[in-house]
Amino acid sequence: GAYPVEAAAVCELDASGAPKPGLARIDAPDERTVIFTLCATDPTFLQKMTIVSYGINDSGYLAAATADGSILTTPNGTGPLKLEAWSTEQEEVVLGRFEEYWGERSASERVVFKWQGDSAARLVQLRAGTVDGIDNVAANDIEALSADSNYQVFKRLPATTLYAGVNTTFKPFDDIRVRQAIAMTIDSARIVENFFPAGSAPATHYVPCVVTYGCEGASWWPTDLEKARALLAEAGYPDGFKTRIVYRDAVRVSNPDPTGIATDLQAQLAEIGIDVTLEVQEATTFDANVLSGQLDGIFIRGWTPDYLDPLNYMYRNLVADYQKFGAAFESIAAPLRAASTTPNSPQRAALFAEANNALREAAILTPLGHGSSAVAWSSAVNGAHSSPIADENFAQVSISGREQVVFLQSVEPPSLYCADETDNNVLRICSQINESLYAIETGGTEPIPSLATACEPNKKLTVWTCTLREGVRFHNGARFDAGDVRDSYAAQWDCALPTHVGRSGLFRYWEFMSSFLNNDRCSTGE
Repeated sequence: GAYPVEAAAVCELDASGAPKPGLARIDAPDERTVIFTLCATDPTFLQKMTIVSYGINDSGYLAAATADGSILTTPNGTGPLKLEAWSTEQEEVVLGRFEEYWGERSASERVVFKWQGDSAARLVQLRAGTVDGIDNVAANDIEALSADSNYQVFKRLPATTLYAGVNTTFKPFDDIRVRQAIAMTIDSARIVENFFPAGSAPATHYVPCVVTYGCEGASWWPTDLEKARALLAEAGYPDGFKTRIVYRDAVRVSNPDPTGIATDLQAQLAEIGIDVTLEVQEATTFDANVLSGQLDGIFIRGWTPDYLDPLNYMYRNLVADYQKFGAAFESIAAPLRAASTTPNSPQRAALFAEANNALREAAILTPLGHGSSAVAWSSAVNGAHSSPIADENFAQVSISGREQVVFLQSVEPPSLYCADETDNNVLRICSQINESLYAIETGGTEPIPSLATACEPNKKLTVWTCTLREGVRFHNGARFDAGDVRDSYAAQWDCALPTHVGRSGLFRYWEFMSSFLNNDRCSTGE
């Protein structure tokens, strides 16, 4: 069968009348074949297919679990590890080996995920031997751990972005002169030097330079306090103004020291007369407030990529989720839309340069740094590694003579239905349970086949035919086939389906793939 059932979806058109990127139809002509018909050329289709939010669910489970809400707490995937227990009281999620896994079975019988927001406390537990690995080692601990033969330290590429953003619908941030004054005040090199681990990079652009086409266009505003003060005076704030910096006090791959960085920003902005108070919000509340455009001060937010292309940074955060900045900026959005349908080429590079220059001019955010976070493991751990997108493969990790490996991350997941989640601490666990058609190679950046053995495009990159792997079973024993792919995607795509249910109902990562069907039925997150 196909979805939509009657006919392909109507593709949206841009101002020139050309189709916008998106999905027109999913066909499942037989059990082993899925055909994706796109509205426009998509050079990043395979990279998108690696995102765990596009993990495949058994159709029968999906219908039942969305109806009773159990999909949030009892995931059912095809991965090498399956959920055994989740205890908020014990502060742990326990995954067990899936004995009927289609590929190489998990090296360890169990993998336990625990959480602790403080990096120093995580290190204490690693040194005490109560955990076997920790995420986001504090910058000033990396050198000592690396020199200690009892531990293994793996650095990640500086592929994340941390930024300070503002909502342009609130005064005084509605004035471009105020925003540019802030951009000219913040010293990214100082922040990276003082708070980021070795291997991190100052932010010359919003997208890290390790990403192809990431640093096209002009570099960010140089620090110029005299000009910044003049701009504030010109905007009517010769003595500065009062505002707040809002952030979540949980260490992330993109934000190694939330309070330290916020405090330093406070001091930097004071140099041009901006009087800042610091406000910490709980992580889920913070994300909801930012994404709905309710924060009237400066907010600090990070981005860990889902795939390494500038669109994943820029289109996702500046166009799809523009509400956090108050308004959409067409000068930024237009070249990004064009880049989304342009194959890799000098023309695509020029489009990213145009978008970057427009972002620089609008100054709706100021990039603070590109973090090279680190994962630390006990030397007893076999198969230890790191992932550039903080998505390590725990099925490859084990300790000789032990049945389980314990890993300590920053926060507890709010749910384990990752079609409707975005936090890396959630996606990390989901990716052990759920699988997409493609995956990222362990420790690398290239997409490799997973539930699909191959996805082949036509010449225009508008039709992709995927051949599915045989002999795959879900954790509940159901057999994997093309209908599961169709139904898993349709549940995210069509807001009118009874299976379009999650924790928030926003399904934010779906916008990488396409706009929603029956958008008037979609959740606003309110």
